[in-house]
Amino acid sequence: MANDPHIAPPVGGPAHVAIIMDGNGRWAQARGRPRLFGHHAGARRVREVVEACPDLGIKYLTIFAFSTENWKRTQVEVAGLMSLFRRYIAKETRALDARGVRVRFIGDRVRLDAKLIALMDQLETQTRHNDSVHLTIALNYGGRDEVARATKRLAQDVADGKLLPENVDEETLPRYLDTYVLPDPDLVIRTSGEARISNFLLWQSAYAEYEFIDTLWPDFSAEELRRLCTSYGARDRRFGAVPA
Repeated sequence: MANDPHIAPPVGGPAHVAIIMDGNGRWAQARGRPRLFGHHAGARRVREVVEACPDLGIKYLTIFAFSTENWKRTQVEVAGLMSLFRRYIAKETRALDARGVRVRFIGDRVRLDAKLIALMDQLETQTRHNDSVHLTIALNYGGRDEVARATKRLAQDVADGKLLPENVDEETLPRYLDTYVLPDPDLVIRTSGEARISNFLLWQSAYAEYEFIDTLWPDFSAEELRRLCTSYGARDRRFGAVPA
């Protein structure tokens, strides 16, 4: 399906899709395999979804890779995930760049190891001029943590006299968020049957449409993404207004 010029994107489809990639562990356990086996399968699924974006008219794709709460998992699983992230970046950098994908990372990098941070920086730098698809990877990310960090930076600017308190409004804080250069998501998808947003893009998703689907992330496909984008295009989005 990827990059097929004969397939038109869904009418009125989303320009920015955000995905909570859930279900890797259950997918692996259903097959009698360790949870990390599912995470590796999920990482392979990311490539298919990224490749499908241009055909679907998706300019921005944001994926939730690791939350600030995921540190509570076992040490073995966390270490395995960090190793997977390093290998994924090293392996996929050339392909992402060749496809014109610009990659950004959001989240707090303080707890990440130096080697992983260096790989993240290199990937961002190498793809900074690309514009086919803007892929944002949320790594050690939490929506509340992001707002707290943004508020600290905003408060410091007020303290330094760079910003007047009376000038702070709902348009001010987004300029301090990790996603300040990105449009808000139009559609947020969560896989695996869970119906919660898990601290993901709390501020940015105020007017997003949500889809909670039963499919486990390693089984998610480009065709299912197309179906969800088509469904989104059929919705009447009024942003608080009423029909004329």
